[in-house]
Amino acid sequence: MRTDSSPGTLPAREHLPAAPAGTPVLDVVIPVYNEEKDLQPCVRRLHEHLDRTFPYAFRITIADNASTDTTPQVAGRLAAEIPEVTTFRLEQKGRGRALRAVWSASDAPVLAYMDVDLSTDLNALLPLVAPLISGHSDLAIGSRLARSSRVVRGPKREFISRAYNLILRGSLQARFSDAQCGFKAIRRDVAQVLLPLVEDTGWFFDTEMLVLAERAGLRIHEVPVDWVDDPDSTVHIVRTATDDLKGVWRVGRALATGSLPLDRIARPFGDDPRDRDIKDVPRGLARQLVGFCVVGALSTLFYLLLYSGFRVFSGSQTANALALLVSAVANTAANRRLTFGVRGRGGAVRHQAQGLVVFGIGLALTSGSLAALNAATSEPAHSTELAVLVAANLAATVLRFLLFRAWVFPDRREDDAPVRTPYEATAREATPYETTPYSAPYNTAPYDTAPYDTAPFRAGAAADGTWPDATPQLLPVRRHDSDSRDLR
Repeated sequence: MRTDSSPGTLPAREHLPAAPAGTPVLDVVIPVYNEEKDLQPCVRRLHEHLDRTFPYAFRITIADNASTDTTPQVAGRLAAEIPEVTTFRLEQKGRGRALRAVWSASDAPVLAYMDVDLSTDLNALLPLVAPLISGHSDLAIGSRLARSSRVVRGPKREFISRAYNLILRGSLQARFSDAQCGFKAIRRDVAQVLLPLVEDTGWFFDTEMLVLAERAGLRIHEVPVDWVDDPDSTVHIVRTATDDLKGVWRVGRALATGSLPLDRIARPFGDDPRDRDIKDVPRGLARQLVGFCVVGALSTLFYLLLYSGFRVFSGSQTANALALLVSAVANTAANRRLTFGVRGRGGAVRHQAQGLVVFGIGLALTSGSLAALNAATSEPAHSTELAVLVAANLAATVLRFLLFRAWVFPDRREDDAPVRTPYEATAREATPYETTPYSAPYNTAPYDTAPYDTAPFRAGAAADGTWPDATPQLLPVRRHDSDSRDLR
């Protein structure tokens, strides 16, 4: 059975096709700042491992974050001695800034990065990038918190890492297990549409990237890793933790307000049972029921608190109307975002107006119940009033859900969707490397102002800076191939 594809910039995932030998398939970036002692052994060890075990052509890129020691000279010597090594100099610090600059300019279809200390066992590198090459996943991360991972580190870093991931799960509903492991990879077509949404230029960069990718529905593959702590790490834990918490607050606020255009990086899933349009079975009904019940329970508590407060200085009918009006506005806004997944401000006024009609029906039910109670007894107890109102609200809740689902927030199919904008109309026909500018309040400025010299990396780019229409091809490269380094 064929499925409906969601509109978005990214096409359906496919295995990267084969191509001439010598074309880099993997670009491994090593961000460094004042690493003159560790850089050379790290790069040589990584190069030896890739040359011995990786079946495709590769590149190692040293991204120098404005080092003030002899790191640039060491990187230059390595690039001169090893054909697969290149160097990239930035005049501003920031790991995220370095990754964004190199990844944005690279012509390799699979992009990765790792810390210079090589704390992660390199045997996990091929399992990390294999799902991206095969088209199974969009991003891949190494996880030190997986059950089968083997980790050697002190209790302080263990506590900080686990606490940070608990914060991400509790505040941003993140489902990936390890955001901070310096061992990640991403497909280039995904990076080109995802990176412009990422604001951070420091250590929070990859956490923000993962959260946005997950919220957009992209697939993140996790690889258990063997990891040994580097006792000489120069990371400032307190400052990094503070910046991370600020980043969590900023991203959480952007997600809550719906200011991120995540629908533009949606990817059609193909023959996925979750996307099948089955006759007579409403889509998302179970999830919407759960969300509506949660919002309804919270709204009921909010309503009862408001009613009790208004009842102090007004009659029961006035207190009920005021409490129901305020809680109805909050209930409509919460259901709009959380239950029915409507983001942004478009149609918000119309939805609130329709919600007020639903409010009128609820008001009629609850007011009628109060009128019946007052007719039965002249001075009913406050607890009796609350019990009657709870029963009336339960009856109104069922009707409210049906009206919300069928009238206020209907499940719109492609055949009754409005005319698409030029951006949306061309989104499906776009190649993996074509991107279209967008306007969003979340990030309207260029993501970096530093003058990057990206010419050495744009081997396949046209003179106007656009990317080629065809996906770089893949072909396994054996060590005895004579032309594997000719294109360097």
